Amino acid sequence: MKSFFLLLGFSLSWLLSSSQSESKELPNGLKAINLFSALEGDGIACYRIPSLITAINGDLIAAIDQRVPSCGDLRYNENINIVIRRSTNNGKRWSDIETIVDFPLGISASDPSMILDEKTGNIFLFYNFMNHNNDTDVYYFHVIKSADNGKTWSSPRDITSEITKEEWHKDFKFITSGSGIQTNSGRLLHTLVNHDKGLHLFGSDNHGESWFFIDSQIKPANESKVVELKDGEYMVNSRVKTGEGLRYVHISGDEGKTWATKPEPQLPDPVNNAALLNYNAADNKTRLLFSNTKSSENRENLNVRISYDEGKTWSEGKTIYAGSAAYSDLTVLENGDIGIFFEADGYSRNLFTSFSLEWLTDK
Repeated sequence: MKSFFLLLGFSLSWLLSSSQSESKELPNGLKAINLFSALEGDGIACYRIPSLITAINGDLIAAIDQRVPSCGDLRYNENINIVIRRSTNNGKRWSDIETIVDFPLGISASDPSMILDEKTGNIFLFYNFMNHNNDTDVYYFHVIKSADNGKTWSSPRDITSEITKEEWHKDFKFITSGSGIQTNSGRLLHTLVNHDKGLHLFGSDNHGESWFFIDSQIKPANESKVVELKDGEYMVNSRVKTGEGLRYVHISGDEGKTWATKPEPQLPDPVNNAALLNYNAADNKTRLLFSNTKSSENRENLNVRISYDEGKTWSEGKTIYAGSAAYSDLTVLENGDIGIFFEADGYSRNLFTSFSLEWLTDK
């Protein structure tokens, strides 16, 4: 492990690595590229928790946990780093693996998530942080920033005090992995889970110079995604641990101060993280895209659905990967296609594929 972390920029190799980028034809006609796998002899236990974003210049950035001694989560793992790969051609070819967050042994960073500020071009990458040497079981929150489309990253900034309460110091809490959003007003918005006190939103109204916390509890909700609807309402789509085998949806018409909550039987879910995004096209139609493992019991059958009425109804969707799958993240590519980055095959592989809106909707 490196003594500390910072990627300061160096020339990238854009040649495919046969060990990490093998492609596979899927039964649905898509081609999946394996971006991250633990290989025999490389000293890595597994890669987990995918995050995917399209930079302002069209580059793709795929970020993920590099879990070294075991596949355990942050609380149980003293050596987790954040690594990325980048693509400049809509995911056809990818850079080698680059480490962007790497602390000394006993200090771990986990669960990456990203937000693009379209007004400045900056990308913010959040992660959950734990110092097992000094503060075992105490969760902190860091953010790093890239001003050059993911080529280099800033030093980490601790924003724990800005987005949580002092009395939460020893609570089990974490920023949801995957992606946050930017609203039409320019506000950056993301979700934070307190395991016992519910979901909360946090954000920034000054392009990440400072961050605020919305002190309004959302329940039931675990890992969740937020979008802004066309009338300015916030919609949160949530993983829950109620054993009901479905998602929950929460709507706020006052920027997160109060919420209306309902179960969503159209979206079965086996207690898993999912992805949700607005797809904005030239025809000005309203579209939401949603990906999760379409099963009420097992993490399998990764599926992408579309809604034309802001989540009131959903299509049956298309199967992306029928086998074992788990967390996923979505982004719209520069060419208008949709990219998806997801865990597969019992967390042994992390695959990227893309598809057109025409493929998803059968034209």
